[in-house]
Amino acid sequence: MNRLFATGTVTIDAAPDRVFEVISDPAVMARLGEEIVSAEWVGGAARAALGARFAGHNRKGRRRWTTLCTVVELEPGRRFVYDVHAPPPLGVPIARWGYEIEPAEDGACTVTEKNWARVPVWFVPFAMLITGTIHRPRLNSANITTTLDRLKAHVEDGAA
Repeated sequence: MNRLFATGTVTIDAAPDRVFEVISDPAVMARLGEEIVSAEWVGGAARAALGARFAGHNRKGRRRWTTLCTVVELEPGRRFVYDVHAPPPLGVPIARWGYEIEPAEDGACTVTEKNWARVPVWFVPFAMLITGTIHRPRLNSANITTTLDRLKAHVEDGAA
C-alpha cells in the first residue's frame, strides 16, 4: 500500500530557508506535532542528510510507540521527506511524510505537508491496536492542520 492519506498547506511570513531549518529538525518538529512528543537523530546522524535516521517517540492517550525514520528526499530550502518504519526487528514500512516549500509574495513561503500510507495490509490491525486509531486519514488530516498552524506561529514569532 502506498497512497496519499492527508495533506495541508499554510503560508508563512518567512524565507524558505528559515522554514526549512525548522521542518528538517525532528526535535523541533516534535514540539509542534500532535502525536509525536520527541525525536532524536540516531546511527551517528546529527542533522538532516539523505539516509540520515531519527527515532520518533509518539503518544495518543495512554498509548506510546516509537518509529524509525529515514530521510529519503532532501533539497535545502525546498523539500524534506522521510519514510517511517516500525523499529526492529519488524522494520515494517508505515508511512511517508513530506514537506514542500515554495516561495510566495513579499518574502513569505507556502509549506505543504503530505502523508502517504505505506503500511502492508496485514499490519493495519496491529497499527490500529498500537496507536488506537481506526480512521488514520482523518486523524492525520487534523494533525497536519495543527502542526502547520503551530509551525507558522513558531516561525513567525521568531522562535526559529
